[in-house]
Amino acid sequence: MQPTEELKHEHDIILRVLDAASFEVLRISQTYKINPGKTAAMLDFFKGFVDRCHHTKEELHLFPMMGRRGQPRETGPLAIMTEEHIMGRIYLKTAAKALTLVDKGDQASIDEVGGNLGAYVDLLKAHIAKENTILFPLADSILTPQDQAELEKAFAEVESSIIGPEAHEKYHQLANELART
Repeated sequence: MQPTEELKHEHDIILRVLDAASFEVLRISQTYKINPGKTAAMLDFFKGFVDRCHHTKEELHLFPMMGRRGQPRETGPLAIMTEEHIMGRIYLKTAAKALTLVDKGDQASIDEVGGNLGAYVDLLKAHIAKENTILFPLADSILTPQDQAELEKAFAEVESSIIGPEAHEKYHQLANELART
């Protein structure tokens, strides 16, 4: 499987959890109640799988490889994708902090959890669409077979050393659980 195909497969998993998060955001806005366990599990998935695994593959390996093949990192698609990763981290951090306050009884922070989670969902859905339709086809058109092989090895290294060998399966199971509830 080409590295971009692996990333697209991860996108499919991520989109399932984003759909569940959309439903949770709607529920929060309608009931003004939060399911702290479910919301915390979603934030864990987004931080652990999306950011530590998926975005690490892109930021440490795919984007630099594309840069070596002539794509500027300061402008264009790579700059936009990197900026959106940063924005997503801010939304997640803010939602997690607000969730902690809700757990301590601060009901006013419910809006902050829902708002930041909703903003993250909207950002990431649009982000994934751009990567699938613009960035990944661009990458496949400029990367050599040797580049692709190097990325495969680098992605495997992210899986084994950065997030740990069992983490990927753990997050797949979590995604399945979140998508069902």
